[in-house]
Amino acid sequence: MKAQIVDLATLPGVPCPCGTARRAFADIPEFPATVHLTEIKIDAARHYHKHLTEVYYFLECGSDARMELDDEIVPVRPGMCILIPPGVRHRAIGLMKVLIVAQPKFDPTDEHLD
Repeated sequence: MKAQIVDLATLPGVPCPCGTARRAFADIPEFPATVHLTEIKIDAARHYHKHLTEVYYFLECGSDARMELDDEIVPVRPGMCILIPPGVRHRAIGLMKVLIVAQPKFDPTDEHLD
């Protein structure tokens, strides 16, 4: 495998329960994950994955930004990182931009709403 370069900002946005995601590296068989630049909308839907593990890295958010993780609500700020294992119901609260690494590769059929 050789190095791959992607400009996430130029990828087409895809609607998701959180807002709009720009997903990279799904077409690279040797890479076991996908990387998403996601703009979170104000009314993100609570959801979970049965197989995916996600890592959220917060790039931009307001001072009142939070994450709901099962029954806990935690404040977040730029520079923080959260690992979300399969089965954890989660949603972002507030407008924000996050970088998400999903492993294994993102599968839209593994996105379950409550």
